[in-house]
Amino acid sequence: MKDKRELEHILERIDGRRTKEYSAILGDFDFSRFTIKIGEATEGRNEIPILVRVPQQTVAGFPPHVYNSPVRRTALEDHLTRQVAKVLETLTTFNESGVARRHVRIAEPGQQILPRTSMVITEESVEARLYVELPENNGRIDAKTAKSLFFKDLFAVTDGALIYHNLDLTKVERAVDKMEDAGQIRQILPTQGLVSFIGEDSLLQRKPGTDLPAPELRRSLVIREELIKELEVPNAGRVRGIGIPTGLTLIIGETYSGRTELMHGIVAGIYNHIDGDGREYVVTQPDAAYIASEPARSVQRVDLRAFMPVHPDQDSANYSADITDPCIAQAASTVEMLEVGARVLLFDEGDSSPAFLSRDARFDSIISGTYMNPLSAVAKDLVEEIGISLVVSGYNCVSEFIPIADTILYLSDYEISDITAQAKEGDFKAIGALEGAASITEIVDKARWLVPSSIDASKDLHDLYLDTKGKDRLIFGRTEVNLEAIRQIADKHQTRTIGAILAYAKDRYLDEARALQEILDLIDRDLSTEGLDCLSSDPDGGYARPRRYEIAAAINRLPTLRIAQSS
Repeated sequence: MKDKRELEHILERIDGRRTKEYSAILGDFDFSRFTIKIGEATEGRNEIPILVRVPQQTVAGFPPHVYNSPVRRTALEDHLTRQVAKVLETLTTFNESGVARRHVRIAEPGQQILPRTSMVITEESVEARLYVELPENNGRIDAKTAKSLFFKDLFAVTDGALIYHNLDLTKVERAVDKMEDAGQIRQILPTQGLVSFIGEDSLLQRKPGTDLPAPELRRSLVIREELIKELEVPNAGRVRGIGIPTGLTLIIGETYSGRTELMHGIVAGIYNHIDGDGREYVVTQPDAAYIASEPARSVQRVDLRAFMPVHPDQDSANYSADITDPCIAQAASTVEMLEVGARVLLFDEGDSSPAFLSRDARFDSIISGTYMNPLSAVAKDLVEEIGISLVVSGYNCVSEFIPIADTILYLSDYEISDITAQAKEGDFKAIGALEGAASITEIVDKARWLVPSSIDASKDLHDLYLDTKGKDRLIFGRTEVNLEAIRQIADKHQTRTIGAILAYAKDRYLDEARALQEILDLIDRDLSTEGLDCLSSDPDGGYARPRRYEIAAAINRLPTLRIAQSS
């Protein structure tokens, strides 16, 4: 390994040369208190990956109890990633026009705590994976600024974020303790017959258009004492809140009642959230999928007979369309999530096609030609025949769920009450399925086999071309995948990782047609045993682990996707 003085000499030697000469600094360098590994520049960009590795025993000094379990390790890695981002923010420079310039960056997370590759903690070391924009002036190497970056900024990152005793130790402990408590709640949920838990005093409101908490808009969710449930967790002791039970739960409330915020909290609860987010104790089972309406999406060979016994122009058992009606698209998304193993389905009236949720049976005697079974006609079979739990939220299009719901919750002015008995006394009627509709049990175990050539990440001279436009658009080879309706994608890093997973699956497992569920099982196995680093030959600090449901959603929305058979 080279000494840091050698790096300084190399920079002095290449000063003023063309930026391609930066290749001379590739390799490992020892800075005494830490080492760095400089990787190759990203093609077309003057940016290089740098791994900063601090020895655990002699320098970093993190005690084992803060990372002695997978959940606590993930929490600590997340906390340190955010701490690095704070340090880097203080290093931002401004040019004469007042434009901010930051030469060093880390893949900064949002409100969710996920397994990521931006930070790797082991018993031997703490490793931060950074990206560095190499300084240049008119295409020439700026060695003076580069030396400041390597010999000042990287020291600041190490001292300010990667050494235990230099941190706010109270915040470190709170970060890992709260993550551990939320993880414990998630494990408890099935044993308590719950699909979700919303802690008392949780802050569910978000700033408009963001996922950030909105304390200035705070309206505390009022939970009546008879609905309060207490769960035991390792660090906070007893946590009070309300549980959403298994079966079919109907949440009723007008737009400004708090219903939408509660539902969005349940949807977001598949992930743990950072301390101060307000949703630290809003926890949902990890196999819960939120399904929204989606105009004009493509569908490939999905069995829709339970929702659509007969289509005037299509084989309902193998429905395909390049552009799909929003109602049919939402039905297809539901079947696709069942296919890959989702056990809890979440729906909100505001994000759903009204025709998908319900049908006014009073029209059946005077209007002919109805060919869609709404969710309200299928829901009972989903719950009773295959053990799926549903949470349906709404006000105007949900009355048909009342006769079949196991639990009915009502929100008014952010106060939640159980009105199951009262609602059952009302004059509400369930609707039946259309004649000839298949049972949901007939279609739920069908497997769709992917045509390998339909998953292609190549573009022009690139064998692998991946990019994102925020978290809602994945550029995969020559195609753009619209993921706007997939509300449980956390951030753009997760979207990018989904693209890397599709390319990985194609190279490793799609030498021949395989069932989608089998591919996802293999990916889950690899990510659990090998970690996210299996996705690339060199360490990449920009990955964030997605669930199988979001991976499947991306595959199903690939414009190039083709299904070989459905069996």
